[in-house]
Amino acid sequence: MSKIPIIVIVGPTAVGKTALSIEMAQKFGGEIISGDSMQVYRGLDIGTAKVTEEEMAGIPHYLIDIREPEEPYDVSEFKQETHRLIHQIWQAGKVPFLVGGTGLYVQSVLFDYTFSEVASDVGYRDSLSGKSSETLLEMLHEVDPESAAKLHANNPRRIIRALEVYHLSGKKFSELQNQEQQSSTFDPLLIGLDRDRADLYERINLRVDIMMEQGLLAEARRLYDTGLRDVPAVRGIGYKELFTQFDGEMSLDDSVELLKRNSRRFAKRQLTWFRNRMDVTWFDTNETGVNGAITSEITQFLATNRVF
Repeated sequence: MSKIPIIVIVGPTAVGKTALSIEMAQKFGGEIISGDSMQVYRGLDIGTAKVTEEEMAGIPHYLIDIREPEEPYDVSEFKQETHRLIHQIWQAGKVPFLVGGTGLYVQSVLFDYTFSEVASDVGYRDSLSGKSSETLLEMLHEVDPESAAKLHANNPRRIIRALEVYHLSGKKFSELQNQEQQSSTFDPLLIGLDRDRADLYERINLRVDIMMEQGLLAEARRLYDTGLRDVPAVRGIGYKELFTQFDGEMSLDDSVELLKRNSRRFAKRQLTWFRNRMDVTWFDTNETGVNGAITSEITQFLATNRVF
């Protein structure tokens, strides 16, 4: 095997990535690399929903608490450190998991931008959604037989994506995948978590309330009192909104409502990014048996890579 298999779990804030990733890491002997651009900062615990020691359940986590809020950190550093960690985890006989919601960070590790920049066409996807998987495979075989041979009829999402890529770019899905893989030493399985939008927004609102009960206001105040203003840590959702209250621009209730609104909008942007930029297999976390389905997906992927 020439490429390192890596399990990538993405999705919007509050969808349940942390709990799912820990469960899967326990099942498959994994270690977790955080793909969150804000969790690298020390002291920003509540507002970033940083995983606790208890929640980790003994699973090693990396790229958390590695910078002070005033220290710079960017995607190039993240890519370099994550590449090193993936090799380190794999050489130790463990399965690397990359988990998070910062799309650019995750994408930088896995891909060049050739394939990822092929956008989406919702209307075209909708026109295919009513067709059977067998019909979709036949359509794909006509334009890209190599991809059709690799994809299974029980995964219509990827078949439609392959047809969509050809529809938008005139290029074969298989060719673009090969271009990406030639620039990477990794073979990723991308799993996306989503749920009903109204339910997701309710979870986000509830999580903000819980964060406030856990002491988010005091955490934000400590950051505010450092005097920092023009650094990424301060500009992150969860802190800048509460700063408006400290500055006397808003009441506390209004600043909390602003935080909820911005968090919901952020979740929508995250979903748009992952759907448009990456070839993700999506799972609805509301569905019964979803963890079992994800377990089966990972099992099959690792078996293909001869890990188990």
